[in-house]
Amino acid sequence: MNWLLLLFAGLIEIAWSQSVKPTQGFTRPLPTLICFLLAAAAIYLLSLAMQTLPVGTAYAAFTGIGAVGAIGLGVVVQKDPLSAGRVLALAMVVGGVVLARVTNPE
Repeated sequence: MNWLLLLFAGLIEIAWSQSVKPTQGFTRPLPTLICFLLAAAAIYLLSLAMQTLPVGTAYAAFTGIGAVGAIGLGVVVQKDPLSAGRVLALAMVVGGVVLARVTNPE
């Protein structure tokens, strides 16, 4: 269950990462509110997952999910460049998160 909470926290972090730019430096009230609400929701779910998961493992998985999702959305939505090096880096992050999950003594 805690890994599921962690997955949802990571997915919300992906949404949060995409919500920062529309705030235009936190000068637009509604996008800023959405940005803060998404950040709070992600951290809340992360804190729930950390009640039984090791802090380092949970945080690494959380940021890994967020990083992979943010880069993926950047490539698909924002047309960010995708090189062989970036693909390898993403594969390594995913591999690290998977390894952390399968070796967790829960």
